[in-house]
Parts: sequence; C-alpha cells; structure tokens
Amino acid sequence: MSVLVFIECADGKVKKSSFEAAFYGQQVAASLGTHAVAVAVGEVATEELKSLGGYGISRVLVDEEPRLKDYVSQAYTKVVAAATEKENATVIVLSNTNIGAGIGARLAARLQASYAANVVALPEVSGNSLKVKKSVFSGKAFAEETLTAAIKIIAVKKNSLEVKEPVSGEAAIESFSTALTDSDLTGAPQETIRATGDVLLTEADIVVSGGRGLRGPENWHLIEDLAKALGAATACSKPVADVGWRPHHEHVGQTGITISPNLYIAVGISGAIQHLAGVNSSKVIVVINKDPEAPFFKAADYGIVGDVFEVVPKLIEEAKALAK
Repeated sequence: MSVLVFIECADGKVKKSSFEAAFYGQQVAASLGTHAVAVAVGEVATEELKSLGGYGISRVLVDEEPRLKDYVSQAYTKVVAAATEKENATVIVLSNTNIGAGIGARLAARLQASYAANVVALPEVSGNSLKVKKSVFSGKAFAEETLTAAIKIIAVKKNSLEVKEPVSGEAAIESFSTALTDSDLTGAPQETIRATGDVLLTEADIVVSGGRGLRGPENWHLIEDLAKALGAATACSKPVADVGWRPHHEHVGQTGITISPNLYIAVGISGAIQHLAGVNSSKVIVVINKDPEAPFFKAADYGIVGDVFEVVPKLIEEAKALAK
C-alpha cells in the first residue's frame, strides 16, 4: 500500500504545482502510515526528479516513452493506472491543473475510484475513508466530501497549502514502461506551442493583470514593468484578449484560465462576474481603478482609486526600490 503522486513536467522541469502535490502526498502517506511514490512521463531532468526527495518522495517511476513528450489524456491515464497497480497505491494525488483534472476523471472511471477535485486541505482519516475539504462554486464556498472507495483520487488546488521548505535527501529514480497501443495515442498533438515568459501564468505566485483601462496595447509596458519588478506573471481580461491587445493564453476568467496566486493585482479592470470567477481564489486581490464604483472593489482586499497612469509608475518605482 502506498500513496502515488503524479508529477507534471514542462520543458524538462517539474512544475511548481507538482512540488505542492508531492508535499501533500507525503503528508497523506504519513497520516496513513505508509510512503509516497511519484510517477512522471516524458523527458525530465534527473536532478529535477531527484529533488522530489526533499518533499518526502521515496522513489520516482519514470516512463520515458518518446511519444509521451506531449500530453495525451488516455495515454497518461494508462501510465498512472499501471503505476497505481505496480505500487498497490490506495491514494493518488495530483495537481488540479487542466492536465490533472483530465487524468483524474479518467482514472476515477478506469479504477472505480472516489475522486475529489479542488481540494484545499489535508484529509481527515477515518478508518478506510478520507474526508476532504474542497473549493466549490468558483471559489465562493467550501464543501466536505468523504471518499470511501478502495482507491481514492485527490486533485489539490494550486497555492492552497503552505509547503514547508524541502529537507535534504534525494528520490531514487526507477525506469518504468507501460504497454501503449496506437489507440492510446489517438489525438496526439502534431505541434505544441507553449506559452513563454519569465514566469508562467499558471504557476505564478504573483500575477499582474490589465484591462481596458490601459486604453491600448501601447501602454502594456506598465503591466510588464510592474510584473518584472515583482517577479510576477502577466495576465489580462477577456475584452483585452478579444480586441487583440494580448494573446488569449493570458486571458483569465470564467472562459479563460482560472488562477489562484498568492497576490493578484488588477489594473484598469472593472471586475465583471465572469472575470471574478477566474481569480477570486487568489489569496490577496489588489484593485487599481479610477472608477470608485467599479464592481471589483467589492471583491478586493485592497483598493486604490486613481488613474492607472499615475498609480502604476509609482508602484513600479517602489517595487524596484524594495528589490535593491
């Protein structure tokens, strides 16, 4: 019996959200009196995987099948299911990303497992059951759910728990292969274009986002300069992406990307309910808008009523001063 953690990777590196999942998995394993093992696919730097030992992972199973370099839901599901059987895992932990959600749902059907997504706290153990707390209704409420099946799958919400500093130690790396068929790889992408930037939006602790209050793409340097000073990722509202000021992969909201950073700074965004649905899980929200009646102020932890062209340059100046 063990706890299995699925590790997501990009460009040969382990994603920040997967380190969080590894830490969560180790905590669950400790409460169950067992150990945590991880599984990863594709080409990943060995040192990256070994570093998971600092988060409590004893071994990492690595399937280096070249065809798994890009995400294919049914193939990744088959790999994790095979690792689950090999390790006799009774709990599977993954991050509640787009990939994690896709695999989690397929695994639940394949393994006849209990499945909880958007989990925000460590579970309560009661006999063979686990009670978990999860975020529901786009972060507006919490619900408790009891997982009772023989295999339990938990998708952990990003930035939902405090991860302790890693300790010394390395995870052992073990080669692992799964018998994949051509049908398992149906729908494999012909080309993958990844979002680039100093900080990826989906992994960022701090996000600076801009809206139509910036008046035009020629003023977007204010968002980029503030983000750079804070070590943050950039994002935008839907109208900004729709008119082509920014690419759609930066659009956050109900119909875009859902994020949960520790700090979200909204610059010139009114705060329509569709936008709030994608960001209201942020731990701290700061709103900058010249309209004191902007709906976003009702959801903000801190608000600045003022012209973004006067406020943002001062924030950039102060952020740069603090960084020195």
